[in-house]
Amino acid sequence: MADAIFNRVALIGAGLIGSSIARAAREYDAAREIAILDASPAVMARVREIRIADEASGEPALALKGADLVIICTPVGVCGAVAQAIAPHLEAGAVLSDVGSVKSAVVSQVAPHVPAGVQFIPAHPIAGTEYSGPDAGFATLFQNRWCILTPPEGADPAALAKLDAFWTRIGAKVETMSADHHDKVLALTSHLPHLIAYNIVGTADDFGEQTRSEVIKFSASGFRDFTRIAASDPTMWRDIFLNNREAVLEMLGRFNEDLSALQRMIRRGDGQGLFDFFSRTRAIRRSIIEQGQDTAAPDFGRREKPN
Repeated sequence: MADAIFNRVALIGAGLIGSSIARAAREYDAAREIAILDASPAVMARVREIRIADEASGEPALALKGADLVIICTPVGVCGAVAQAIAPHLEAGAVLSDVGSVKSAVVSQVAPHVPAGVQFIPAHPIAGTEYSGPDAGFATLFQNRWCILTPPEGADPAALAKLDAFWTRIGAKVETMSADHHDKVLALTSHLPHLIAYNIVGTADDFGEQTRSEVIKFSASGFRDFTRIAASDPTMWRDIFLNNREAVLEMLGRFNEDLSALQRMIRRGDGQGLFDFFSRTRAIRRSIIEQGQDTAAPDFGRREKPN
């Protein structure tokens, strides 16, 4: 058994990410003890039933007692309120982190509530499924996925190294960058694709009943992939778009310009232009496979709802 990275990790929120961290931390000996705190009594009851935490009383003082790593695993929009609520219970010397898909907004919301002696190091594990809740998590969610750390200026190097080691232990590959840079990168690689998926599926829903039923019946793999993405948690994605609006709008503007160029190629019958464009985008897909972020095989075997 490897030595644990942290003595006690307290997870605030027991959704897909929080419950997966709990399972992974136990599976890979990343923490000696695991505590979970969630605002929903029903969720806490389920956490106790499935026994994914050593402490699941629902009491903040008990959950955070002795915790040297505290991770906020809630939607981005409530991170500030959560930080304010747990601040009185944070132990001196603890590392406070999060898992939000937006970093600059989280920093502005959380940083004012961080007590002296607590190291705040935001993080974003780029992993997930369309499912949510404590039953959706699984220990291997972070295997070979990136986790981006966005430490503020002056962050303690020892605390940063321990958080890096924690995510590495549970399977992630760790990268460090500024919060602003993270938000621009993720606006393109994650937020914009989700926005497009929501819009395409919404367009299909706007058709008449007969056409809509045919869209569902004859869905090809492309549309099925869009529906999977568009099935993601509505609260989480509402908060992401509202809290990263400037970067998302910038990328959406670029996307609209490129879409207009494609429209012109189709209108003009520019077959060579279309072929060149599709060849360039195909090369990006191959690069993603070479980086180990996906496989070339069809996704027919993707796991169903995790146990």
